Amino acid sequence: MNKKLVRSYHDRKIAGVLGGLATYFRIDSTLTRLIFVILLLSTGIMPFVLFYVIAALVMPQEGMER
Repeated sequence: MNKKLVRSYHDRKIAGVLGGLATYFRIDSTLTRLIFVILLLSTGIMPFVLFYVIAALVMPQEGMER
């Protein structure tokens, strides 16, 4: 089975990046979001906001990957 990192269509709050990461690493999406928020607040917000925007632009949408 070939694992692909894609933005989730069904498990999304904004762009589906964290839902896609949770599926890829086979962990709960709520835990992924909680870790993201903790890291977001502890690093001064900007690095993780930038990561999220870049990931949303680069990661293909679920069902649209080649």
